[in-house]
Amino acid sequence: MAMSIKRGSSGGGGGEVWAKGMVSKKWTFFLCLGSFCVGLLFTISWTMPEAKGIIRTTTGSDGNKLNLVSGDCVPRPNNAKQQPKDILNNVENTQQIIQTLDKTISDLEMELSAARAAQESILNGAPVSETLKATESAGRRKFLMVIGINTAFSSRRRRDSVRATWMPQGEKRKKLEEEKGIIVRFVIGHSATSGGILDKAIEAEHRKHGDFMRLDHVEGYLELSAKTKIYFATAVSMWDADFYIKVDDDVHVNIATLGATLAKHRLKPRVYIGCMKSGLVLAQKGVRYHEPEYWKFGDGGNKYFRHATGQLYAISKDLATYISMNQHVLHKYANEDVSLGSWFIGLDVEHIDDRKLCCGTPPDCEWKAQAGNICVASFDWTCSGICNSAERIKEVHQRCGEGEKTLWNTDF
Repeated sequence: MAMSIKRGSSGGGGGEVWAKGMVSKKWTFFLCLGSFCVGLLFTISWTMPEAKGIIRTTTGSDGNKLNLVSGDCVPRPNNAKQQPKDILNNVENTQQIIQTLDKTISDLEMELSAARAAQESILNGAPVSETLKATESAGRRKFLMVIGINTAFSSRRRRDSVRATWMPQGEKRKKLEEEKGIIVRFVIGHSATSGGILDKAIEAEHRKHGDFMRLDHVEGYLELSAKTKIYFATAVSMWDADFYIKVDDDVHVNIATLGATLAKHRLKPRVYIGCMKSGLVLAQKGVRYHEPEYWKFGDGGNKYFRHATGQLYAISKDLATYISMNQHVLHKYANEDVSLGSWFIGLDVEHIDDRKLCCGTPPDCEWKAQAGNICVASFDWTCSGICNSAERIKEVHQRCGEGEKTLWNTDF
């Protein structure tokens, strides 16, 4: 390749050499700078298209700040704060959702329990009750409460006194079920000799009044804990109610006041309502309420855990379902009220101590009624019920009863 060489004067300073294809560093810098400027001018000459779906927002406090928000999103001011009222509403909505889920789960458990109870009855050869047949054919209706009046073969006079006072009879009892959603039944099992004279007497009484709930259970004073367990398991399989109540047949009850009291706790899933107590554990043999398993409760002189007194108490449907599903492993102590309380130890159960469920007989309940604080139940502590109830319950009803109109005029 031909080359042209220019030599400087002979001053000895070194010549400057130029060759084709070779550029000095100085000219390289100027060429790069020029290319950049040309490119910049070319880019600016184009008009920048607007971005679609972009929303430009400026805050009121600083107009120099620019926020770009996607058009698919809802713009939210940076200074927006959630108000306390909104937070409370969100909490309430969450609680309502949780309560709805709890009731749904409870309904499914109750239906499962009812199916198991019916299956066991069939497998054991026991006849399905007429009430259960009617319930299955008509679908499970929702009731407010089931009141089971614990009674014995020898308590005919007590039952008649209850029928003559606070327990509606005949068409009124049917009206109570249909209009108020309240079931009332005497609860009794069978004698040791099935089909004997005692059972035939109860069957004749049932044909006359139609107010018995028969249990697959052998009656006996020492079997009250087992009877209580079977009662709740049977009741929850027969009727879908918010509450299940056990009451003794020598206690006076104001049904409307009981319903209004329980209705306040309707949204609570697991409640145990009664007059809570904690009596001494009696280790001495031969005394009433002797506890053979006293040693389980600690040293001598110890007290029981808190539990509802046995004259009257109520439990919610979830707890009745729990008893039904686990009755084969629930331990029975000598006293049925202690047994019931022990079944709920360790469970998330709310104990509600309501002294209206254990008023005394007149003048106690009478004074409270005159003051506008009508009692739910009245009895004498000295007798664990109304002393001589067959004779005295009528007087208690007259002086402490809520009045028949109250029952029919009360909305639960």
